[in-house]
This record gives sequence, C-alpha cells and structure tokens, in this order.
Amino acid sequence: MSIHTDSLAPPMNGAVTGALRTTLRLEGLCVLLVATACYARYGQGWGWFATLFLVPDLAFLGYLAGARVGAIAYNLSHAYIGALACLLAGVLLPHPLWLAAGLIWAAHIGFDRALGYGLKYAQGFGFTHLGRIGKQARGTAATPQAPSATAQR
Repeated sequence: MSIHTDSLAPPMNGAVTGALRTTLRLEGLCVLLVATACYARYGQGWGWFATLFLVPDLAFLGYLAGARVGAIAYNLSHAYIGALACLLAGVLLPHPLWLAAGLIWAAHIGFDRALGYGLKYAQGFGFTHLGRIGKQARGTAATPQAPSATAQR
C-alpha cells in the first residue's frame, strides 16, 4: 500500500504546528473542563470517574501487536466518536450510566489532547496529529517525516 493511501500514514507535513496546534490543545482543555463540569452535575460519583478515567488507555495494549495495530486501537479509543455515541445513548434512552461513561471518556480524550497526545500514525506511538511526542520529539522537528517505502512493508 502506498504511503499516501494509507490512512494511518502522515501526509508530507503530518502534524499541525504553531497556533493551530495550540488551538487544538486548548480545545482539548475545554473539552476536559466542560465534560468534568457536566459530570459533576450528571455523573455517578467521583469514585467512578477516577476508576474509569484511564480505561481508554488500555488501548496501549494494541502496541504489543505492532505499531499499526496499536495506532488503530489507540485511535478507536481516543477519537470523540465513541464518547459522543455514549453521550447520545445516555440522553436519548435516557440512561445515566451511558451519560456518565460518555462524559468520562470525553474528559479523558480532552485531557490527552490538552497534553499534546494526538491521534496516532502507524509509524509509532510518538507520531501524532499534534506533533511528535516522547523521546522521539527531543531534538527533532515537530513534524513527522514520511517513512520510506520499505518501512511500510
């Protein structure tokens, strides 16, 4: 598969930078704050919040099967789609546990985004849509480089 047709491979510039990156991180902080405030009103107690807050990070286990599987698992648990589906179910059914789960999930994603942990590319955990993170980010450009064709095989 070519680099440009692989949805998990970064385009040539790969990640946002500058003011746009700052805006996306502030957006994550806002989601964290709003979801937490809503949880204070509609949630199921702070014990549940603390217990479930890190559950989306179980997706890290996907990296045991390789960077591509890890990126898919991480992105499935760190995209707002799942959290919004829980919130919708909580409102429409109505069911307070779905609502609480959606708020906790959204808060977790917002927290990660505020810290600069973006959705992952298949190159490895450190390559995100918000720029490089971890050891890979030290002393390197903020934008991931396109991998060679042999790296994709």
